[in-house]
Amino acid sequence: MKQPVRDFALIVHNAQVYNRPNSAPVRDVFELKAVFEAELRKLVERGLIAEEDTVLPDLGEIPYATPEPDPVSEEEEEGEEDEEDEDEEGDDSEDEKGKRGRRRGPRGSLAGRKRDRSEDGQKGSEPKKRGRPPKVDTPMEARIKAVLKGIRKPKDKAGQLKVRHFERLPDKSTNMDYFQSIKEPIAVDLIKRKSKRKKYQSLEHFMRDLDLMFKNAMDYNLDESDIYKDAVDLQTEAHRLADAERKKPDSDYMDEDGRIPLPDGILHGSEIYKVGDWIHIQNQNDVTKPIVAQIYRTWQDTEGQKWINACWYYRPEQTVHQYEKHFYPNEVVKTGQYRDHQVEEIVDRCFVMFFTRYSRGRPRNLDPRKEVYVCEARYNEEKHKLNKIKTWASCLPDEVRDKDYEMDLFDQPRKVKKVPSPLLHLLRDDQKDGDDPPEPEFKHPNAPPVVGAIYRGPRDENVSTAIVGESL
Repeated sequence: MKQPVRDFALIVHNAQVYNRPNSAPVRDVFELKAVFEAELRKLVERGLIAEEDTVLPDLGEIPYATPEPDPVSEEEEEGEEDEEDEDEEGDDSEDEKGKRGRRRGPRGSLAGRKRDRSEDGQKGSEPKKRGRPPKVDTPMEARIKAVLKGIRKPKDKAGQLKVRHFERLPDKSTNMDYFQSIKEPIAVDLIKRKSKRKKYQSLEHFMRDLDLMFKNAMDYNLDESDIYKDAVDLQTEAHRLADAERKKPDSDYMDEDGRIPLPDGILHGSEIYKVGDWIHIQNQNDVTKPIVAQIYRTWQDTEGQKWINACWYYRPEQTVHQYEKHFYPNEVVKTGQYRDHQVEEIVDRCFVMFFTRYSRGRPRNLDPRKEVYVCEARYNEEKHKLNKIKTWASCLPDEVRDKDYEMDLFDQPRKVKKVPSPLLHLLRDDQKDGDDPPEPEFKHPNAPPVVGAIYRGPRDENVSTAIVGESL
């Protein structure tokens, strides 16, 4: 009987090695394990097998799981910007790092890439192809991340992470009773998302959600259940971690580059610039075409210099595109370039509107002398592709995704027609459809291309077939 028991133990072990904690396969295999053990007890009671033969052998520790990413956004699906939840990593022991490296995530998951700020514009004159804004956490945000990271470490006697029960809410289709009993369902993934979206005003505000999550588990499950006991243990651990974080001075949370976040924005000239603001930045390649950008981060360095990190938007003539591509007048495209700039490089304000609203009005309270641009696509510099944006919110900083702006509507929507590429004059007569696209011309390392390029070839699916464009 020992071999069948060992074989079943191997099934349970393999399911946990390959799948993430609390995933459907892992929950299913634990249910099967409970049934299997119940049947073995019946055989022992009937005297058919010895009790020592029913013990499932320990087949080794389950490797530590990499934090599961948030649901894949449109931005990630198109490969432009990869967001990694670094808050759950970073301080793990070397042993845990090694185990995590051997753990396979679900097929199709995206691995994040660490952004090396020292490389920005340093290798030759060609800008980095992709990037993402740097992590500049306030002390409060750093404390929240420390608590979230800390509750991921405790394990039960079987070597399983106790937090696995709380990673996600139960499946509504199979656990409707839970949602009828629990009035305010919440789980770790929802708490992480709220933290990422800057929804917490204090560590105490965050802890109230953690307490609610554990209270829900204790209200719904029996006192003697593993989930109930793990909820009690993790709640105690969470409060211990939070108390330890409160005792640390804010200076302990300064990042390795000495950046001090400025969440309330930066005063420049007579105006305060905050995350989410649209701006023009000095273009070292062409002062007549300032860089169109949106602020993602604001901070101060150890010498008192104030900085912003901004996502660049290219003008059509700065991209590489197919010769039949048409653009709206004043169109820009979102790039994966997130660049650091001193606040003195800000020229003035501007605004970028999604193409679905551009024809209907103008942002309220925006100086009429300020430029308003239209955007409908993001630009992949590696593939020289322009992909139509499906959800504008996916293009905005977390802090302002849920915020909208008021508009002064036109008397009637304007008809805005697309016009041919501004680079048509660069199309060579000898260029063939199968030729590789030309490369853009770069100059200053912290500025967009001096000029993009144009090529022949099959038309992209999202390129308008109209010679004189479409109306919004």
